[in-house]
Amino acid sequence: MALLHYSDFDEFSTRLSEQLQKPLPGKSAQIKMAPKPIDERRFSEDPGKPAKLGGVMVLLFPEEDVIRVPLMKRPTYNGAHSGQVSLPGGKFEDIDSDLVITALRETEEEIGVSKDSIEVLGTLSEMFIVASNFKVLPTVGVVRKKPSFIPDTKEVVSIYTPSIQELLSVDRPKVKTMHFPPYTIHSPYYEVEGEVVWGATAMILGELMEVLRRL
Repeated sequence: MALLHYSDFDEFSTRLSEQLQKPLPGKSAQIKMAPKPIDERRFSEDPGKPAKLGGVMVLLFPEEDVIRVPLMKRPTYNGAHSGQVSLPGGKFEDIDSDLVITALRETEEEIGVSKDSIEVLGTLSEMFIVASNFKVLPTVGVVRKKPSFIPDTKEVVSIYTPSIQELLSVDRPKVKTMHFPPYTIHSPYYEVEGEVVWGATAMILGELMEVLRRL
């Protein structure tokens, strides 16, 4: 499939940047990829337990006639997102001036893409992640050619680079039943190289797909 319907990546980037400055679809898009039954706690933090702040990066790059986005599989550990496929990102640190800087820093640390090579186009809607009590801001950035990924082996097991066209082609997402005793959820997901991309990552990608459909 051609590079969407644009003549080059520069034109695509300009159009996407313009679209990100407009009102975003937000919750209406996120909810389409949210686990069911819908838990409203997913969308609002507990005032009595302030959320930690985090930044994640949706990084787009061209490869021949498609546009790709890197995802990373986290190792198994004792935590809420053990073994999951996610976007690069992490916790806001005192050295960060804002959450966009957090996303840039974490992208360089986790998958080895220099923050100086990334052009920030804008941000998607802020999202609260109830499982880990994080409030994250997704940054959308581009690099003009395929990066040479250098994964942090402590943080990253594998890197996948699905095409945006592949994600856009999903009219009806697959749904996976998951058991987290005493709860059972039915989660829409993207399948990427045999991996299940669900939860907050799928919701962020889902909002991006809605924005791209407006181009």
